Amino acid sequence: MKVIICGAGQVGYGIAERLAEEDNDVSVIDTSASLVSRITETLDVRGYVGHGAHPEVLKKAGADQADMLIAVTLYDEINMIACQVAHSLFNVPTKIARIRSQNYMQPEYSDLFSRDHLPIDVIISPEIEVGKMVLRRISFPGATDVVRFADDHISMVAIECMEDCPVLNTPLNQLSQLFPDLMATVTGIYRNGKLYVAHSTDQLLVGDLAYVICQRDHTRRTLGLFGHEEQEAGRMVIAGGGNIGYYVARTIEDMQPKTKIKIIESERERAVMVSDQLNNTIVINGSALDQNILQQADIQDADLMVALTNSDQTNILSAAMAKRLGCRSAMALINNSSFQEITASIGIDAYINPKAVTISRVLQHVRKGRIRSVYAIQKGEAEVIEAEALETSPLVGVPFRDLELPSGIRIGAVYRGGTVIRPDGNLKIKTGDRVVLFATAESVRHVEQMFRVSIQYF
Repeated sequence: MKVIICGAGQVGYGIAERLAEEDNDVSVIDTSASLVSRITETLDVRGYVGHGAHPEVLKKAGADQADMLIAVTLYDEINMIACQVAHSLFNVPTKIARIRSQNYMQPEYSDLFSRDHLPIDVIISPEIEVGKMVLRRISFPGATDVVRFADDHISMVAIECMEDCPVLNTPLNQLSQLFPDLMATVTGIYRNGKLYVAHSTDQLLVGDLAYVICQRDHTRRTLGLFGHEEQEAGRMVIAGGGNIGYYVARTIEDMQPKTKIKIIESERERAVMVSDQLNNTIVINGSALDQNILQQADIQDADLMVALTNSDQTNILSAAMAKRLGCRSAMALINNSSFQEITASIGIDAYINPKAVTISRVLQHVRKGRIRSVYAIQKGEAEVIEAEALETSPLVGVPFRDLELPSGIRIGAVYRGGTVIRPDGNLKIKTGDRVVLFATAESVRHVEQMFRVSIQYF
């Protein structure tokens, strides 16, 4: 596949890295010569210095032969115009744009992004995507990651195995026998810096991070089975009143009105605006790195600190300070992957990686076959994939015990007609089933083949 990426920042780099690893023909455009130089020196991609919406630059990058354009510059308007130019002048089949401003996303303007107006096939709104991720993590405080699939009926939950975890040193197939009505399957294990596909004879050890695919309504019970009984936060402090912080606070006000929220926002005008638009949230104008401001927000009595500013450093330091001042738990938004590795050592309980959320949304549209959703984990070492089975799929009609799946794939759940089914040896996948599975990076191409649209289908 020939792909053009407009924007060589962190998100553009991450997308280019994944696509280049999979032998796609990738060209990257950016106005910064230093960013283009960095990406071409470290990745097997072509780089072009220029404006991503300029026809001449797109032509140099091979837009007339491109299968897809992904516009992820810092500016919504450049991303939109790049898609328009790619469509009007070069007839690029698929166009993806990152659009951050919520002004463009209002329901009454939904017709704006049709093929007759601004021809954008996929819109990624990172603030909303990340906001939803933060809310899921708040709802399940014992999980280090929570992602939804199959119209929110299936969850992928990453759970850390602590010393008091009741299921340690027990073969996974025995867990299925002990809890036959629990719709949950351990599909992956991250242990000592390495990611493995789980097998039925494997056992979980202290320090493991287990990737569990389960029915959404069984998420809390699954966490309890792993020894995580943490209660949801009743008192919360949010550092940063930007789009994400405001979205999180507003949603919690609507869904959990008893939760007491305080927001710390450094810009006075923004603080006033957010305060006016929220009903029960207290907004404090000041720096989340100021100990006096944190104490003014009663951080010592808070159950959770969520640091959602635009600065990784501010998020990390304010979350660490909150824990030192007595806050029960802390979560931080962190873009830079090198910072993510130090979070546990300084007391931060969880982090959200907005770059990973955006990249995962892009990948589901790059994947071949009937791939409906993708979520990359552990810096792309594996993916949790939701795919729809067509009648031509080699999976259809074969009992699970007879399926010869590649070693890097484990099926976690099947969604059929509104019901979540846990796989067993007798289960046969039917046409139209939506399968949620765990696949290592090396096995993704096998997943695409299993759910491909055969020529005989037409």
